[in-house]
Amino acid sequence: MFYKLVKINCYARNKLLKKLAGNLLEKFYGCEINCMEIDPSTLFAHHARGCTIVASKVCANVVFYQNVTIGSNMKYNKVLHEWENVGNPIIGTGVVIADGAKILGPVIIGENTTIAAGAIITKSIPADSVAFGVNQFKPKNPDYELVFYPDMIAPEKIIEANLQLINEYEGKKD
Repeated sequence: MFYKLVKINCYARNKLLKKLAGNLLEKFYGCEINCMEIDPSTLFAHHARGCTIVASKVCANVVFYQNVTIGSNMKYNKVLHEWENVGNPIIGTGVVIADGAKILGPVIIGENTTIAAGAIITKSIPADSVAFGVNQFKPKNPDYELVFYPDMIAPEKIIEANLQLINEYEGKKD
């Protein structure tokens, strides 16, 4: 149902249907998705729970995790009587945006970039980077994929690793 609502919200020509789908996304999933352009290949982990995605453009194969905020960062200059820093982000092809990240203002996130959990980004980030902290970034290591990879690990392997970690913890308590 989530992706059906996203499809209506993002691509329907009927304004009433779009509004209804948007309201249902907010009610049932706690998210707002309002982009000028969004590629149909965009993925939302955990049904975009807690996300506010207001972008100029979201390109192909972008992945959003939960509690991500994409939006404006404008301010009003009282001396000049005008708005500054007007516009919303463009998210390039193949970008992965991890839990709780914020991307604000008229910035461009370059293709194949990973935005780390909790990052706050208000400046453009070059392609093939890892962005973290507040406006920090470094080149991606081409030998690793961070956060998301289409051939994900089997849940059993994660359970096995967690049990091993618990056993290590329990062994240190004695």
